[in-house]
Amino acid sequence: MEINDNNLSQLAVYLGQTLAPQNEIRKPAEEFLRSVEVNQNYPILLLTLINKPDVEPNIKIAGAITFKNYVKRNWKIPEEGENKIHPSDRTQVKSFIFDLMLTSPLPVQKQLSQAIAIIGKDDFPAQWQDLVQNMVTKFQTGDFHIINGVLQTAHSIFEKYSIEFKSQKLWEEIKFVLDNFAKPFTDLFVETINLAGQHAANKDALKVIFGSLILITKIFYCLNYQDLPEFFEDNMSTWMPRFLELLTLDNKLMQTDDDEPGVLEELRSQICDNIGLYAHKYEEEFQPYMQQFVTAVWNLLLSTGPETKYDLLVSNAIQFLASVADRPHYKNLFEDENVLGSICQKIIVPNMEMRECDVELFEDNPDEFIRRDLEGSDVDTRRRAACDLVKGLSRHFEEKITQIFGSYVQTMLQQYSTNPKDNWKAKDAALYLVTSLATRAKTAKHGITQTNQLVNLGDFCNTHIIPELQNFANVGEFPVLKADCVKYLLTFRSQLPPDMVKAAFPLVVPYLKSPSVVVHSYAAACVEKILIMKDPAGAALLKQPDLAPVTEDLLKNLFGAFDFPGSIENEYVMKAVMRSFSGLQEAVIPYLGHLLPPLTNKLSQAAKNPTRPHYNHYLFESLSLSIRIVCKTNPGAVANFEQVLFPVFEEILKTDVQEFVPYVFQIMSLMLELHTEGNVPEPYMALFSFLLVPLLWERPANIHPLVRLLQAFISRGAAQVVAQNKINGLLGVFQKLIASKTNDHEGFYLLQSMVEHLPSDALANYVKQVFFILFQRLSSSKTTKYVKNLLVFFFVYVIKHGGSNLISTCDQIQNGIFGMVCDSLIVKDGAVQKISETTDKKIAAVGLTNLLCNTEEMINGRYADKFKPLLLALISLFELPQDESIPDDEHFIEIEDTPGYQTAYSQLIFAGKPEYDPVAGIGDVRKYLATNLAGLSSRQPGKVPGLVGQLEPSAQQCLNQYLQAAGVNIQ
Repeated sequence: MEINDNNLSQLAVYLGQTLAPQNEIRKPAEEFLRSVEVNQNYPILLLTLINKPDVEPNIKIAGAITFKNYVKRNWKIPEEGENKIHPSDRTQVKSFIFDLMLTSPLPVQKQLSQAIAIIGKDDFPAQWQDLVQNMVTKFQTGDFHIINGVLQTAHSIFEKYSIEFKSQKLWEEIKFVLDNFAKPFTDLFVETINLAGQHAANKDALKVIFGSLILITKIFYCLNYQDLPEFFEDNMSTWMPRFLELLTLDNKLMQTDDDEPGVLEELRSQICDNIGLYAHKYEEEFQPYMQQFVTAVWNLLLSTGPETKYDLLVSNAIQFLASVADRPHYKNLFEDENVLGSICQKIIVPNMEMRECDVELFEDNPDEFIRRDLEGSDVDTRRRAACDLVKGLSRHFEEKITQIFGSYVQTMLQQYSTNPKDNWKAKDAALYLVTSLATRAKTAKHGITQTNQLVNLGDFCNTHIIPELQNFANVGEFPVLKADCVKYLLTFRSQLPPDMVKAAFPLVVPYLKSPSVVVHSYAAACVEKILIMKDPAGAALLKQPDLAPVTEDLLKNLFGAFDFPGSIENEYVMKAVMRSFSGLQEAVIPYLGHLLPPLTNKLSQAAKNPTRPHYNHYLFESLSLSIRIVCKTNPGAVANFEQVLFPVFEEILKTDVQEFVPYVFQIMSLMLELHTEGNVPEPYMALFSFLLVPLLWERPANIHPLVRLLQAFISRGAAQVVAQNKINGLLGVFQKLIASKTNDHEGFYLLQSMVEHLPSDALANYVKQVFFILFQRLSSSKTTKYVKNLLVFFFVYVIKHGGSNLISTCDQIQNGIFGMVCDSLIVKDGAVQKISETTDKKIAAVGLTNLLCNTEEMINGRYADKFKPLLLALISLFELPQDESIPDDEHFIEIEDTPGYQTAYSQLIFAGKPEYDPVAGIGDVRKYLATNLAGLSSRQPGKVPGLVGQLEPSAQQCLNQYLQAAGVNIQ
């Protein structure tokens, strides 16, 4: 792809079309750009276009965004993939992009800065050593447009230092940055502070200067996060007094009338973050400055109003005080009762009270309110910070705090009871304060797990929560309070007496009918959590008799909640639907006739524009549960589900709704597995060819569910698979999977199903080629995981076709190669000992037993010398613990450690694959070995005792125990 005017103008046209609102114009342009991005010079062409002075600004922005996304997709070279960017392009991009970013307009600068950060993640510092030097050089320009561009880029690259785990590589990178960047960076900070003083009367200049100071303070946080660098420790006297000066600065020009935070608020907020970090992690070094900063932050909090633009500043300021209060070193600052009372009255209570903007959020943006209040994304809110301060103070002064704050709670509750209509916010704040006081530790699964023993949660619940919930009539008047009360139950469910929780459950169900999105979402969340609670015996807390009286209302209210504006795709309600189905089991069957049509309709609607991943997941889980519950007692009922779901599934597959395709494959697998063997209905068989299309297998999310679905086809319709000539296609998929370190186990799953279920004569022409591919991968890319899976497959093959067949098939590939399998893989590597899954261990035991006792080559033939070491390996499998060691140079993910939920693939728990055991007829594998050895001994008297006699005494002792337990002997 040449860099000429023609290509540049054509590129500009396509970039312009990517901005078109019409899908039919935008999509082809995006697809064209994706198709040409593999060409050499493509990234250089994009950057050249962005650099041209006569190009329209919107085209430049589109080009910068396209370039950033191109880098995000292609810069990192995948472990098993190809390098999609030519080496010369990589070099040119790095030499061109930095200066281009600095001279570009701000919107373009931001995009290119992010692109530099993405490149830096892989190439910095090892393959981009001059980047820091280029940055530092630009500090000398005095041009703040350029300096801010440099700082923005530096922050983008260094930001990872505050979120990544410690590692040697990270330390080395930070040291490189500190050695080259810390000194000029500090000089820039001092110089910028001086400039702020010189331009104190120039509002526009101050805005730019303070913008730089915000970025400087953010970078300071990143560079100091992992540990206190020696340079910054030596220069605390440069940084801390200036931080204090900025924190106490009062320049009227910097005050804004906007609702959004101004640069001064942002700067002070970040400084609070920085000193909070030092107070928390480097308290000894920070001690000389502590008292000054505590005073400054206290005064800042007292002088800052309740407006939303100050929220982040107030939150970070309170978090700083919380960090200080949490350290034993500084508890003397807070131990005076007057100080604690003042903190409660002037900082904690005012910042816990619900403001008008919070009420608006509750009513107008319930999703955001729930995210902050229920899901814990409120890390930067006033309420959360005040709550953390209560916890910090309680660590050292629990009794004093409970007493002082408890009196404030009583006062606020009294205010409410005298005039509920006007003072409901007082009770809201009281409930929040009680929750803060009572909470010591919490988990998502159990809610609060550790509480302040001085707060009687049960009494408080009986007095202030239950009566409020019993009065459903005024839910429209006090929606916030109703949500608070439901949340109290939700939060303390594990700490309240079980009988109280059981009695409260029917009180929560009516709140699913509240039109308030927050109220019915909290009610759904509470229902869902109570339904998974256990009693002391480990059974469900709410049993069928407890649920029976409310079942109809529960289901009706849950499905009714979807009709409220804002809750058409409410994930809390759908999760409660799923959990209700799970808790009710067979009791839900009478209602499913009415509930399945709306569920299927919701699936059709969601498929048109999937925007809520959790809601979608619980929707598919609910469908899976419905199928499982109904078909548990009536497998034939699966046909009814197929009739309803297939049209929707076919539409999802036809329109390629990528988020839903893996779910569809899982539920199709679940339904197909309910059919008897030899009976795959025609609608499934019509899809078979589609399932083998290579494009489907390019998406990692599809692989696991697709393999399971193909296994279902093979196990239920082996004759149909052979009749329709699908073996070639299946082996093509196997070959693709087996070549990948990530997916080779899936290839073995598929191959094992084929060996177990397809007729031997149908596979006869392919076996040699399959084994050739297996050994080729073994020699080219041997990993522990691959060897384990290979051996399990060999043992499955032995069980199905006999040991002699395995030996002859292996030795057709290369004479004597089976001996290598025995010596190298089984004996020397001890790979059998590494097999982890229970079923796989059983397969290995049965397969090895068959190989030893029923294979002539192992007894009297070519491989008779392998009998003793293989028998020893089998006894070791029985008696020794699993060998979990993995060589250091293997960086693949073990299959058992692969998370069920990934970005693109979510495993459906209720559509889980039933455990399959190909040797289910065999119980005790030790007994199986003993009886087979006895059988061999009777066929060839005198042979086995001689072989066993060569074993170590400990192994002989184990073997004798097996023989005694089985009631057999060898002769």
